[in-house]
Amino acid sequence: MTRVSATDSGMQRTRVVALTPGGAKLARELCQKMAGAECWLPRARVGDSGAHPFDRLAKVFGEAFAHKENLVCIMATGIVVRHLAPLLRGKDRDPAVVVLDEGGRFAISLLSGHLGGANDLARQVAAALGGTPVITTATDVRDLPSLDVLAQKAGLIVENPSAVREVSMALLSGRQVRLVDPEACLTPHLSGYETCFQLEPHLPDELASIPPPAVYVGIQERKWPSGWLRLRPPCLVAGVGCHHGTSSREVVEFIQKVFRQAGLSLKSLKALATISRRKDAPGLREAARQLKVELRWFTAEELAPLPVPHPSPQAARHLGVASVSEAAALRATRGELLVPKKKSVNVTVAVARDILPS
Repeated sequence: MTRVSATDSGMQRTRVVALTPGGAKLARELCQKMAGAECWLPRARVGDSGAHPFDRLAKVFGEAFAHKENLVCIMATGIVVRHLAPLLRGKDRDPAVVVLDEGGRFAISLLSGHLGGANDLARQVAAALGGTPVITTATDVRDLPSLDVLAQKAGLIVENPSAVREVSMALLSGRQVRLVDPEACLTPHLSGYETCFQLEPHLPDELASIPPPAVYVGIQERKWPSGWLRLRPPCLVAGVGCHHGTSSREVVEFIQKVFRQAGLSLKSLKALATISRRKDAPGLREAARQLKVELRWFTAEELAPLPVPHPSPQAARHLGVASVSEAAALRATRGELLVPKKKSVNVTVAVARDILPS
């Protein structure tokens, strides 16, 4: 089996940026102590230090946001705020930003404390320099759980980050929050916070019967009322077969239709899977890119032994296997088939899910 990612990945870098001579000295020291940190200094202060030179601070910050690189800014907080204001896009998209004084005494988590990891970055910077991390997010100060952080640790996708605030406000007010986690994806990560949540065994038929805010962890799609935070396990694979020349639009729209009819969330889709003879199909590769998932493929020899509920004589005749969509979905997950093969004019789709850890 071979796979190709639809998006680039790699270790997240941190730009340590300074302006003054004292700041430049501290930046070089910090970069020696932190993995993945790179020093950025005004061109006049670079010398033979190996730091990246810059002429405009705004450009350094803009590139960091474009590439989702963390920022540690050794300068006045006001300078950072004024330069960042035009770049801000949202708590689920902005990188971590930490502001550090020239003495290395205080590392302030300024932006994206939770999802972006600025709180942890501030602690890391402070530990490296013997300083103090300054954390102002209310849940951290009150030693309460942050659902976006816990979701990251559990490998879950926050579908609607704006709902995190409602959950946090309820916890800060001393209220229990209803949690529907039928497959225990999040519950094991709540150690020490058990009294903050009231566990519900499953989603009720009438969601309005559970007062918001509430948290749902799972793959089901419903008509969600306001106040429901949805955390999605990326555990679904869509097996896809298609005719030669099928457009990405047709592939994507049919996958969306299949998920909608099955009541499944596309946020839980982690990959498309197909036979190796279709791995270079432009429509399929572009569909994976648009859906922001990887494309996996398997040889006919890998797919042929798999028993499937709906074998196709046509697929066997043209591709040498009795199934592409069902077999590829099952081979990619080694789990259970949730949606058997569905067919449009040019596309077949089946959906399988990973086996949950016991």
